Amino acid sequence: MTDIAATAPVRTSWLGRLEGKLSWILLGLVGLALPLLDDSYIGVIAQRAYIYWVLSAGLNLVVGYAGQIAIGWVSMLTLGAYTTAALAAGRVGPEWHPYLALAAGGLMGAVFGVIVGLPALRLRTFYFAMTTLAFSTIVTQVALAWKDVTGGGVGTPGPVFPWPFEPGWGFYYFCFILAALATWVTANIGSSRYGRALVAIRDAEVAAEASGIVKARLFTLIFLLAGALGGVAGGLFASLQSYITPEAFTFEMSVLFFIAILIGGRGSILGPALATIILTALPEFAAPLVQWSTFLYAALLLAIVLLVPGGIADMLDFKNRRPLTLHREIVPRTELLSRVLDRTDGRRAIVLRDISLHFGGVRAIDGLDLEIRSGEVHGLIGPNGSGKTTTLNVISGYYTPKTGTLQLDGADLPFDQPQVRANRRIARTFQTPRLVGAASVLENVMIGGTVHGHASFTEAMLSLPRHKRDERVLREAAMQALATVGLESLAEVRADRLQHSELRFMEIARALMLRPAFLMLDEPAAGLSAEEIRRLGDLIKAISREGVGVLLVEHHADLIFDICDRVTVLNLGKMLAAGTPNEIRSHREVVSAYLGA
Repeated sequence: MTDIAATAPVRTSWLGRLEGKLSWILLGLVGLALPLLDDSYIGVIAQRAYIYWVLSAGLNLVVGYAGQIAIGWVSMLTLGAYTTAALAAGRVGPEWHPYLALAAGGLMGAVFGVIVGLPALRLRTFYFAMTTLAFSTIVTQVALAWKDVTGGGVGTPGPVFPWPFEPGWGFYYFCFILAALATWVTANIGSSRYGRALVAIRDAEVAAEASGIVKARLFTLIFLLAGALGGVAGGLFASLQSYITPEAFTFEMSVLFFIAILIGGRGSILGPALATIILTALPEFAAPLVQWSTFLYAALLLAIVLLVPGGIADMLDFKNRRPLTLHREIVPRTELLSRVLDRTDGRRAIVLRDISLHFGGVRAIDGLDLEIRSGEVHGLIGPNGSGKTTTLNVISGYYTPKTGTLQLDGADLPFDQPQVRANRRIARTFQTPRLVGAASVLENVMIGGTVHGHASFTEAMLSLPRHKRDERVLREAAMQALATVGLESLAEVRADRLQHSELRFMEIARALMLRPAFLMLDEPAAGLSAEEIRRLGDLIKAISREGVGVLLVEHHADLIFDICDRVTVLNLGKMLAAGTPNEIRSHREVVSAYLGA
């Protein structure tokens, strides 16, 4: 990799790493020491909390990271419980060993987790929530009707796990170990490129697609894992209950899982873990309030949303409460670009021919021809509504034109496939900065390099060497990109604390993570001061000198004429003029339609 020392990266001290793990260490010590109390009642409450956390750990990836409203996830608990109980009791063929039956419960949860999760590729918000609720109702009705396997309304006995996790404190440690394992696995995913991709889809899906993130494949893996953990939790739940009936899997239980994640904080592992433990234990120590549990959950959720919108995770995030330096300046270091980019010496081009795109009766683009060449800055200007951003969206794969062709280096570039642009080294920024606000600046930039990772989902989940190498390389590359645009000192700051101008440069750093051959910038100077615009111009020009083809959509005419090699002017979706800046500056129709006197 490149020489990282020159960029002065932010490195976390051993004290900072210990601070981040201290809460988990304390939780682990409490869990290990709890049997010393020799209180079986507290032990049963703790077992229930651990079982619920195994399920919530997976659901947290779906709700907290991916942003899907999965209220009916209790169905995975139900499936896992009945699968484990029925196989261990010999209701389906010969009796299975309880541990094998538990594994089968996890497998059942994984399969149906994907089946339930597939609608999330099409449905959003409450529509997907209703799908999960409907599925949980279907599972309950099947359990009632399939008496030969489930026992119907009478129920069926739960499995009894033999040594070394026999009922009592042995089973307590079994639940504790599985909860710790679920936490470790989901924490590994959350801090990997897969976790960052999930959060990017949740908060900035368009930017995620531009970074090459494929939603369908990622969601399939996440629902597979979440379903498996839910199924394992169901098997443990069946053993804890001793006897299970459909009435054991209530709507209130679904509400508990969902609210625990929202109260804990989206995009956090520790927050939802603490919230699950609190919401499980609270009714046990306030028995008279059990009948009010749903109301209390809703009231607690409302209080958190109003008082601490980020949940428990935000309350524990002391680092981001520290004030930032005022009057910060952005000073790009263009000499670092040779380390960030792969220099392109050959002549490459993106060519649009006869592109037409209509929205109803509005002709957004009408017969446009355009060529973006490597090593040049190509300006695209025109009045509002002239089709500039629409042109960028056609190149980016977000729009499919009615007519015309789009080619990269002489080969057709498919429309309506924004995810493939990243692998073709086509990067872009957006008119309004697309950021993951709860993530750090460094993590936001690392999202741009998602396609450069090599570790599989399983390798990330188990934190294997190739995953660790990926993370190290991505982090170093992101620090290089941040140093290039002048933001390395803000690497560990939450992105939603940055000034508008800093967000503009952060987006450019994220685009540079693709090591692009072509870079499309949509009004990057909007909201910048005169000095920041000058520095932005120097940065863009330096990027083009590295062989990158830059397409610049901008309303600041001075910036366009100062740094562009060629300029195309659009008006009402048609090309009004094209040529060098000097030719465009003196073009009578351009002056009349756009530049003015």
